[in-house]
Amino acid sequence: MVSLQEKFAKVFGRPPAIMTRAPGRIEFIGNHTDYNGGMVLGAAIDRAVWVGVAARTDGLRRFATGRNPDIVERAATDLARAEGAESWINYPLGMLAAFAKSGVPAPPGFDYLAVSDLPVGAGLSSSAAIELASGLAFSEMTGAKLDRERLVKLGRMAENEFVGVPCGILDQGVSGFGRQGQLVLIDCRGPKFDTVPMPAGVHFWIFNTHTKHALVDGLYSARHAECMGAARALGVAHLADVSEAGLMQNAAKLTEPQRKRSLHVVSEISRVGKTILALGSDDVAAVGRLLTASHRSSQTLFENSTPELDFLVDTLTAIPSVYGARLTGGGFGGAAMALTSDAFGEREAKQVADAYRARFGAEIDVLHALTANGAEVVSR
Repeated sequence: MVSLQEKFAKVFGRPPAIMTRAPGRIEFIGNHTDYNGGMVLGAAIDRAVWVGVAARTDGLRRFATGRNPDIVERAATDLARAEGAESWINYPLGMLAAFAKSGVPAPPGFDYLAVSDLPVGAGLSSSAAIELASGLAFSEMTGAKLDRERLVKLGRMAENEFVGVPCGILDQGVSGFGRQGQLVLIDCRGPKFDTVPMPAGVHFWIFNTHTKHALVDGLYSARHAECMGAARALGVAHLADVSEAGLMQNAAKLTEPQRKRSLHVVSEISRVGKTILALGSDDVAAVGRLLTASHRSSQTLFENSTPELDFLVDTLTAIPSVYGARLTGGGFGGAAMALTSDAFGEREAKQVADAYRARFGAEIDVLHALTANGAEVVSR
C-alpha cells in the first residue's frame, strides 16, 4: 500500500520491512450469539487496516498511525495498558501480551505504523482488524509461523484479556478467515470455521450513524453478564444449549432482562441456521426477511439498538430493492447494514441519508462494501 509506505518513511525515516493487512467485517447475522456458543455468519469487507513494521536493535517499540503520526514509545519490557490519547496502542500491545502468555516469540524492538480506511466506531470491527494485522506482522518478524486459527484465537485473547471487551470469536474469525465472494460461518463452540457462498448480484450497504458505540465500559459488558447469568440459572454452559421450548419451560428461573436476552440469543441462533438454508437455495428474499427479523429481535429483546438504527432499518426496508436490513456489530450505536439488489445505488443511498438528516439533523456516512479476503502479508 503506497500510502503506508510513504507515511512510514515520513514518520520513521525508512521504509517498512514487512506490511500486512486485515479487513473489517460485517456481522451478517448472529447478533451476540458468538460468546453464547452459537453460530454466526459474517463477511470480511474491502476496507481494512494495514500495518507496517521494521525491526530495531535498541529494545524500543515505537508506535504511530496514519491519523496520528505522534510516536508512542515503549520499552520492550513494558506491556502496561495505555490510557487516554495513547490507548489505541492497546490493540497491538494486547497482541504482544497474548504472544507472551502463549509462548509465541515476539519482536523485541520495532517501528510500527498502522493506517486504515475503516470508519472507527461503525460496528465494522476495526479493533479486530488492527489486532490481526499487528499479530501477523509480529509473527512474520520472528518467523513464528502462526496458522490462521492460532492467530485468530490470539486476537480474541488480546481483546478479552488486555483491551477488556468480553467479545466472542466473531470479529477476529471473520477478519482472519474471510474470502472474496463468501460469508464466513463460525460454530463458536469449536470454534470451527467454514465459508458459505454469497448469491450473485447482491450488495452490502453500510450506513454509519456516528452515534456512540461504547463497548468496553458500557452496555456490551452488561449484556454479556446477563447472558452468562441466564446460562447459569438454566444449568447450561452456553445459551446455545437451550431450545426455545426449553427456555419457555424454564423462564421462571430467569429475571425479566435475562429472559429477554436469552430469547433473543436462542431465536437468533435459529435464524442463522435458516439463513444458511436460504443461502443454499439462493432464496435472497428469505435471507432478507431473516436479517430484518434479527434487527427486530435486537430492538425489542436484546435492546441494543437505538432510535437512529431503528429509523434506518425502517427507511431501508421500505425500499423495494432492499432485501433486508439490520444493525451490524455490538449495537448501542454504530451502523446499519442493508442487503440489496443491483437496483439499489447511489441515488437510493442519498435518499436514505437525506431522510436521516431531516429526522435527526445529522449526517451519516454511506459505504458500499464488497466481500474480501482475510488477513494476509502484503509484502516482506
